[in-house]
Amino acid sequence: MKKIAFAVFAMALMASLSFAKTKDAAPKAKQEKINGWISDAKCGAKVNADCAKKCADAGEKLIVVSDKDKKIYQVENQDAVKEHAGHHVRVTATDDNGTLHVEKVDMLKNQTMKAEKAKPGM
Repeated sequence: MKKIAFAVFAMALMASLSFAKTKDAAPKAKQEKINGWISDAKCGAKVNADCAKKCADAGEKLIVVSDKDKKIYQVENQDAVKEHAGHHVRVTATDDNGTLHVEKVDMLKNQTMKAEKAKPGM
């Protein structure tokens, strides 16, 4: 009887260890590049460069607003984007369910500047 109880206990222990390993092996967040604007959480998708800079200096969280679908991404490491408040950028980041860990920020040309250059007589 002791041998059967020990065997059942050993099997249960092995099963629980195997479950713990598969649970910890969650799928890794993938790295992606997102074109968009660095805004503040207060203004959200209504990007205003002056407001974003002022709010960032006041401690407001910065976010990324994608050009593609205006999706708002929270930024985990705020220091990576603080210098770019109000800028049009391409961020290279790991997306973990809408929260980005920004690894690289590249400046993009401002879209309004392109429109102004296209005006005749300028």
